Amino acid sequence: MRVLVTGGSGFIGQHVVACLLSDGVEVVIADLNPSPNRDFEVVEVIGDLRDPAVVAKAFSYGIDGVIHLAALTSVIKSMENPQGVFEVNVAATQLLLEAARLSGTRHFVMASSNAVTGDAGSAVITEEMPLRPLTPYGATKAAGEMLLSCYGSSYDMVTVSLRLTNVYGIGMQVKDSIVARMMRYALNGGTLQVYGDGEQRRDYVYVVEVARAFVQALSLETTDVLIVGAGHSVSVNELYRLTCEVTGAAIGYEQVPAKLGEMPAVIVDNAKAASRGIVLSVSLREGLSATWADFQA
Repeated sequence: MRVLVTGGSGFIGQHVVACLLSDGVEVVIADLNPSPNRDFEVVEVIGDLRDPAVVAKAFSYGIDGVIHLAALTSVIKSMENPQGVFEVNVAATQLLLEAARLSGTRHFVMASSNAVTGDAGSAVITEEMPLRPLTPYGATKAAGEMLLSCYGSSYDMVTVSLRLTNVYGIGMQVKDSIVARMMRYALNGGTLQVYGDGEQRRDYVYVVEVARAFVQALSLETTDVLIVGAGHSVSVNELYRLTCEVTGAAIGYEQVPAKLGEMPAVIVDNAKAASRGIVLSVSLREGLSATWADFQA
């Protein structure tokens, strides 16, 4: 089996590639940048997936399945450049789906986000909620899900969208997420700026388990949308306290004015994914401990 991983040089992508290789799967990476892991025995196609020639080259190797991770994921940048995020997240996805259809590639899995449902307040988010994205980023992921749905229903393809929560873990040193920032502050000193009272709740999922979820999704035989998250949300304050415990560091803490329009909570139900065999077991403490060890290495 040969699998194309778009964005395979990125944070999640490297873990997905490692997981596939450990299963004996041949991998083709398509990315703007070469893979930083020189131990990977893979084929690399370097280029922009908005370019049909780059997509054609990636599929020229004979692709049995696609794991599509390449995307612009910054909400702020999507607000500043909605056209750009549309081209990367929607137009490129369409090119990939059409190339998969024409080449007879049957399985296509895409990284989506719970941003497609917008602000659910304190309600538990499920796959059945209506799509009401609040930002260009969320809208592009909703559009991607619709494209996968139509290709799954119209052609002989199995398409799966995995809606990820906040992914953290080994290899996130250059990320700008809250977990990465706190790890850097624990290591080098610094102060975490907390918006508002810090009681906003989020779901954090460990990257190794996310990678395994993508690989498992390739074997599904029904087009679907699945939420991949820990299923247990914690407040920013709780995350801060736990990170201080795990690292043994007195990380600086500063409250700043709340961000306008910030969601009070992201609480997800991962039961549907579990029913498809995607079961997550790494606790937040375990995942933070592994991430801290990686930062210290």
